[in-house]
Amino acid sequence: MADDETPQAPDAEGTPEEQAEHAVPGEEAQQIAGSAEDAALEAAQEAQEAGGGQAPEPVSAEPAGEGHAVPTADAQEIAGSTEDAALEAAQEAEEEETEQAPREKPAVPGAHLEVDIVLEGADPLGRGEDEVYEDRYAEEADEQAAPVAEAEQEEEETLTQPISTAAIDLASGARYRATGKRKTAIARVTLRPGTGTYLVNGRTLEQHFPRNTLQRNIRQPLETVGYEDRMDVVARLHGGGISAQAGALRHGVSRALLEADPNLRGELKRRGFLTRDSRAKERKKAGLKKARKRPQFSKR
Repeated sequence: MADDETPQAPDAEGTPEEQAEHAVPGEEAQQIAGSAEDAALEAAQEAQEAGGGQAPEPVSAEPAGEGHAVPTADAQEIAGSTEDAALEAAQEAEEEETEQAPREKPAVPGAHLEVDIVLEGADPLGRGEDEVYEDRYAEEADEQAAPVAEAEQEEEETLTQPISTAAIDLASGARYRATGKRKTAIARVTLRPGTGTYLVNGRTLEQHFPRNTLQRNIRQPLETVGYEDRMDVVARLHGGGISAQAGALRHGVSRALLEADPNLRGELKRRGFLTRDSRAKERKKAGLKKARKRPQFSKR
């Protein structure tokens, strides 16, 4: 019978349109929607704190599709402005700190010390203007140097004094000959009794040696002995220059005096008259312009 037939229940699933109307969101979709709402609320609170208490209206994020919620453009702008405000506040705080703290110059070592200059003869301890400061170490140095200076002075005086022990035979036929050398100059000297004249290569001493210094050096041996007015000097010179010939002539006169009186050796040698001056021009070297002068160096 048709009446006895029970009506069949519709399918639980239904059509796709009905399922879309009565769809229940899943757990993941609920979590995404909750996080979006929390983000919007947090952004609003930060903006309120940064903006001085004016809180914008909360923006609710609606799900853009099935199961996925995306924050709106207003929420993104608010969140970005809050982040920018926090960064700007931090930068302003840093700038204020740098402006407030002045730049300190590095400390110079010893800048706090005072210059301590003690004038010569002043007391470094400042014990009084009436008291004269005496340097103990300077006095000791003077005491040690005094004997040395006295000895040098005495030696100079003895060297300048004429030799009083000279005993030279001044007979009419006495002749004393010797040879003196200096560099490449050679002087053959003859001493004879006379009035103290010099004949050098047929000319007077002043004509051959115009320099006063050379004349004094030549006269030294006879003046030291004390016979500068009682003996004549005849010399033949060759080689060398004017200075070398003067040294050779003095050397020859000293040796001739030694021939006249051998006892004068000690005194003449002490004064350096018998020592042959061994100084000479140094020979030229190969590869050099002179003895030691090198050619100019050129890097390129």
